[in-house]
Order: sequence, then structure tokens, then C-alpha cells
Amino acid sequence: MFNFVKPIIAAMIVLLPLNAARSQEIPQSLQQGGKEAAIRERKNAWTIGLDSGQLEGLYPRFAAEIAKVLDDGDNLRVLPILGYGAASNLEDLLYLRGVDVALTQSDVFEFFKTQRQTPRLEKRVQYLIRLYNTELHILAGPNIKNIADLRGKKVSFGPAGNSATLTGPIIFQRLGVKVEELLIDHTASLEALKKGEISAIVRVVGKPIEPLAKLPADSGLHFLSIPSMKLFDDIYTIGELNHGDYPNLIPAGEKVETIAVPTVLAVYNWPRGSDRFKRLEKFTRALLTKFDRFQGSSFHPKWKEINLAATLPGWQRFSVAEDMLAQPAPDKAGASDAAAEFDNYLQDQGGRVRSLSRAKRDALFRDFERWRAHRNDDGSTGLPKN
Repeated sequence: MFNFVKPIIAAMIVLLPLNAARSQEIPQSLQQGGKEAAIRERKNAWTIGLDSGQLEGLYPRFAAEIAKVLDDGDNLRVLPILGYGAASNLEDLLYLRGVDVALTQSDVFEFFKTQRQTPRLEKRVQYLIRLYNTELHILAGPNIKNIADLRGKKVSFGPAGNSATLTGPIIFQRLGVKVEELLIDHTASLEALKKGEISAIVRVVGKPIEPLAKLPADSGLHFLSIPSMKLFDDIYTIGELNHGDYPNLIPAGEKVETIAVPTVLAVYNWPRGSDRFKRLEKFTRALLTKFDRFQGSSFHPKWKEINLAATLPGWQRFSVAEDMLAQPAPDKAGASDAAAEFDNYLQDQGGRVRSLSRAKRDALFRDFERWRAHRNDDGSTGLPKN
């Protein structure tokens, strides 16, 4: 019997150090035991629900990067949620339990205020910061030469609730071009366009869109330009698609003029002093304090387009963010490309950098984006100086 037991004991002795080593690999937070109620309280004390979007878009990437930078274990944990898109996200922020922050876009707020007539919207929903711009993409088949050719044709705006289902109709209505609106999944709509079953697809997402960038040069598909920005400059800003974004669809040296929609990091304005307000306060302070980390090379390059001081007409900034941004901050070597180039823009407008107040600098930011979009490779711009 002892001859049988000895090998088992020997094996257990050998495995003990291995098991001990494995236990050390378990995260510290998982090793904290205690009563069920205490664990539940600890895990839920400082969580923030962040509504993003569908996997094909840019929202989930930004939500994941925010969660990564702000993660502080049980002291602050951001939980990204896959939502349906910009319009649906604002609705979730208003009505879905557990959602404190949402990625949406500027024209969604106007829609809920004017069309949905959501009561007390300005008090209930506010913004932390204006993020990057998302470009309007209208990809059409070979028989469509301009937007007017789409009149009466089948056009997919993607699945219900995504950004294009709101922005797309605004664009076509203002241009006076009535189309047959379809709500088809992004992947399925692209295949339908290739087969000639529909005439165009509309996407509102940060460029480049990977499936479109991978289209072959002989696909026969091409982007349509927006003919007149004057119809849209009360809501949107200027954007462009170029050869660097879509080398197979846009020839070198050419560009497609389009509009850009500001992305917004919106929050629900919980009553001051409430538990949810305190969570948002901690989230906001962490986001703004650690914002320079998003400028790193491992993060999406659109973080570098963000100017924290940029405002949003019609929106009110969350009080904690407003107070923090009102405080003068020292210059940082890691300032974003957009912030650095904003000073260059002001110089180009007549060298009034030193005398401008913060409010006036914010008012000029929309013009700056137009200047940035039309700047030539040598740094000059064809735009007239004020």
C-alpha cells in the first residue's frame, strides 16, 4: 500500500510550488475576499456605464481606450456598452438604467430638442468635451455622378439608430434630393451596392473606414462630394476625404469635400451630491487629469484632433468639467496636434494670439477647422484673412 501512496505524495509535493506560483498570478482585486454583500458593494461603488456603438464604428474603440486609461480597479471602473449608435445612445442616456456617459454627435441633441421635443433636455443632458469629427461618407455606384443623381434611388443609411440615420436625412432634405431611404446593416448594404441592388450607402464615422479602404480600385464605386457647405455650416463643419484615406478610390492629389460632424462625450446631469453625480465627478476629474495619455502612439490618432476648450452651440458643459477647464493650465509638451495648430491658425488670421480671450478663441475654433481642412501641403491656405 505504501508503495502506491508514495508516488501520489511525491506528486503533490512537486505541484505545491506550482500551485503557489499560479495563485500569485491572480489579480489582487480577485484575492480580496469577504462577505458577499461587502464584495458586491466594493465592485459597484465606483462604476460608470459608457454607451458606445456598433463594432463597425469608432465609438467602441474610443470607449475601450477611455476605460483603459481611467481604470483604477475598484476606485474607478468604466464599463463600455455596445449601443446602436449616436441617436440611440442619447436615448439610452436619458432612459436606460446604468448609463451615465454616452458617445453621440452634435446634431442628435438638436433633433431631440426640436423634433422629439424632449422636456428639459438642456438640464438633463450635458457634455464633458467635444471629441473628434466624424466625416460624412456617401459611396455611390458607377452610374451616379453627383448627389442629384440619387433622386428617387435606393440609398442605405445603415441600421436603425446609427449616426447616418439622423445626419443622412438632414443632408438630403437640405439639398432637396428625395431618396428611397433603406435601413440595412453596414456589411449587407456594401454588398448590395457592389451588386447594383442599391445606388449608394451613407456612413458617418471617422475616416478611414476599413472595409471601404480595402475596396479595389476597379470596384467602380466612388465617393460623392457635398456641393454647398453654406447649407450646413450652422450645424456641421468642413471635412474632406483624400488619397491617403482611400488610396484605391481617390486618385493622388485629389480630394472629396464633405461635411464633418462633431462627436460629443455626453453625460446625464445627475443631481449634485447624489451617488451618480459623485461617480461622474470622479470620472470627469480622471478624464481631464489624464487626458495627455490619450496622445500616445498606441491610441487612435483622432485623439490628437481634440481641443478641450472647444464648445458646442446649444449644449451646456457639465459643471465639474467647466470648473476644471476654467482654471489656467501650464503648457504641456504633449499638447495635441489640433491645439498646436490652432495657434498657427490664429497667426494666419493676423497674429492676434496674445490678445484673444478664451471665449473668442472658442468662437474661432469652427473657422480653424475649415482652415485646417483646406490647408495646402506647404502649410499655406487659400482662405482669405479676416
